[in-house]
Amino acid sequence: MDQKSIKNIPIRILKLANVVLITAMWAIVWYLYYKDYAVVQYYFKGDLLVIFIFATLYFICSRSYNSFHIATVSISEIIYSQFLGIVVSDAIIFMFTWLVSLYFPNLVPITFCFLMQMCISILWSLIAHKWYFATHKPVSSAVIYEYRMGLEKLVDEYGMSKRYNVKATYPVADILSDLHKLDEYKTVFLSGINSHERNVILKYCVEADIDVYVIPRIGDMIMAGALPVHMFHLPMMHVRRYEPVPEYVILKRVFDIVVSLFLFIVFAPFMLITAIAVKSDGGPALYKQKRLTQNGKEFYILKFRSMRVDAEKDGVARLSTGDKDDRITKVGRIIRAIRFDELPQIFNILKGDMSIVGPRPERPEISAEYEKDMPEFRLRLQAKAGLTGYAQVYGKYNTSPYDKLLMDLMYISKPSIIEDIKICMYTVKILFEKESTEGVNEGNTTASDKKSDEGI
Repeated sequence: MDQKSIKNIPIRILKLANVVLITAMWAIVWYLYYKDYAVVQYYFKGDLLVIFIFATLYFICSRSYNSFHIATVSISEIIYSQFLGIVVSDAIIFMFTWLVSLYFPNLVPITFCFLMQMCISILWSLIAHKWYFATHKPVSSAVIYEYRMGLEKLVDEYGMSKRYNVKATYPVADILSDLHKLDEYKTVFLSGINSHERNVILKYCVEADIDVYVIPRIGDMIMAGALPVHMFHLPMMHVRRYEPVPEYVILKRVFDIVVSLFLFIVFAPFMLITAIAVKSDGGPALYKQKRLTQNGKEFYILKFRSMRVDAEKDGVARLSTGDKDDRITKVGRIIRAIRFDELPQIFNILKGDMSIVGPRPERPEISAEYEKDMPEFRLRLQAKAGLTGYAQVYGKYNTSPYDKLLMDLMYISKPSIIEDIKICMYTVKILFEKESTEGVNEGNTTASDKKSDEGI
């Protein structure tokens, strides 16, 4: 076992302690109360199975929400992520208890359990965060760039200065002239570097045991989906257009139908209330807008109207500038904040124009603007458009087109139902995060900004 693995043992024990403590609260409530509700009495092995199911649920949910990323997220985000993990786990295990019971179980014990679990979570988060940064000093780091400058500023903006101490930034030419300059750093960030120069640095860093974080290029994302093959007694990578196996396509369509029907049943009353509220200003409740989906096919997306009827009276397609946008109605601000304006897209999914998960559909006019400077932007259209997507959960509304393309290609390169489920779960986490709905700069009609494609 190497030194890094040994050093990570206390962190793993700390994470395990969190799962054990949260599970212990459920175990206490199960033994003292809910066990007696079951139609068929569980004995020792059955009780252990129920407790194991909860622990597994909580571990999976917490991992999905990055609840254990002590080194890279704030205390408040750790607590919020664990809150979601606890809520989902408690809800599922409570439904299980209801299914094996004669009567609807009392809500008081599970409520008490949740409150105690949150107390444990808050206490654990505070202790874990304080312990980690007391025992792990900021890592000596450097940023190497070619044309994409400003990464070091994001380290401070995102509160990562406790984790990475960026001591210097270098143009790639300076490093290539003397790779030994990297020896004093434990972590290196490579930003916007061409493949040949980047590969030289990567090889040196791997050999010198220096951690490397790379902002990929479009070609990297295309290669990420390549299939390893052997021809002519040579190792090769087979690159082709997005072409998922039929089993995945069928399973994804079934997933879309089941999830969208479930969402419709749950949110039907809220959709009715929203429609009445939106229509109260005299305009239509719904509006249709032309968007692009797989292979450039045009369709009309459905949304609850959140802007004035004359929002684009000049005929120019433009993105929202967020809270500063005076075109948004009073009702519109509310439904945009809680994402209810997106609910009618359930019908687009049932029709087959969209999927639950995929690249968000762009308007043809805005997509055409992006493609003038970046023709590769149309590569997003390899997959069917989605209600949510990789770029939505890991980016923001005003993420630059280049970065949005990279994230969507990252999703397209490895189609997986597991990844779809993970994105769905993570979507719940960002629903109430304000930064995910930040608008474009005032005066801009799109998120395109040449500086954002060349820098950060």
